[in-house]
Amino acid sequence: MDNQHFIYILECKDGTFYTGYTTDVARRLSMHSRGKGAKYTRSRLPVSLVYTEEAASHSSGLRRELDIKSMTRMEKQTLVSNWTREHDGT
Repeated sequence: MDNQHFIYILECKDGTFYTGYTTDVARRLSMHSRGKGAKYTRSRLPVSLVYTEEAASHSSGLRRELDIKSMTRMEKQTLVSNWTREHDGT
């Protein structure tokens, strides 16, 4: 069975965004929440999941992660807002 590939964005306690790649969003969110995730998020707990996107492959997922990381804060906020509107109530 092929793995699924996801790009995700967390909003940290200080209002900043953290973007990452994973094959298991729930597991990765749990790691971040327990302070076992990226060094960036450890000092910015708690974090909340504000965006996910599925990618077709590992390589396309990593490319998309880099694309999102290179976005301005305003572009990320728009991405998150649009995703939230699409997924509200589901």
